[in-house]
Amino acid sequence: MATFELYRRSSIGMCLTETLDEMVSTGALSPELAIQVLMQFDRSMTEALETQVKNKVTIKGHLHTYRFCDNVWTFILQDATFKSDEFNDQARRVKIVACDSKLLSQ
Repeated sequence: MATFELYRRSSIGMCLTETLDEMVSTGALSPELAIQVLMQFDRSMTEALETQVKNKVTIKGHLHTYRFCDNVWTFILQDATFKSDEFNDQARRVKIVACDSKLLSQ
């Protein structure tokens, strides 16, 4: 798995990739510049997660499925409850993808 594939699979990552692909195909952007934009996106996401995310959330639910592949854990929870100091919310089904942050910096 590519180091930043998790970020690029998010909604904002997918939209950015689609937009860059369209701009390259129309000639509005060079492929080299599109790669530089993606690399900056990766750095920005890593920095934001390291410096700006301060809240802690407790998640409880019924574990439906779990996997460990290529140093990445995937958990699927049913009837999950999210609790923090600021909110308490529930979701019928949740997919959590987690990896060791040390692997992202390599």
